[in-house]
Amino acid sequence: MRQKGFTLLEVLVAMLVLSIGLLGLAGLMASGLRNNHSAYYRTQATWLAYDVIDRMRANQANADAYNVALGPDPAGPGLAGADISGWKTMIASTLPEGDGSVVFLSAGGVRTVTVDIQWNDSRGTNGPDGEPTQTFTVVSRL
Repeated sequence: MRQKGFTLLEVLVAMLVLSIGLLGLAGLMASGLRNNHSAYYRTQATWLAYDVIDRMRANQANADAYNVALGPDPAGPGLAGADISGWKTMIASTLPEGDGSVVFLSAGGVRTVTVDIQWNDSRGTNGPDGEPTQTFTVVSRL
């Protein structure tokens, strides 16, 4: 006796396997895009941190005037104030909800600067505690 409809069953199983594979591939692509987007923001934060450190190196005589906390920019006078104001504007326009702080310390002839940059990475990979806020910190000597 000859069976009928067996080929149709094979086609349905093949379509099921193919659709599961395509869904897995779509999930993999979405995850890769999310991680790539997060890496892009981290690269921008790195560039912005080193930008303000370079500005401080160019104006070492007034390095202590670069101290600024997270939050609204209290524009200081002179070149340091203009540098900080421009730097904070670049952070805000480059990173979502981006903000930065600079802490300059000079003790015992050692001059160090700590730069923190924060941004909201809710569309990318969340931080270690599950919060969308990412922080990038650079500590350097001047």
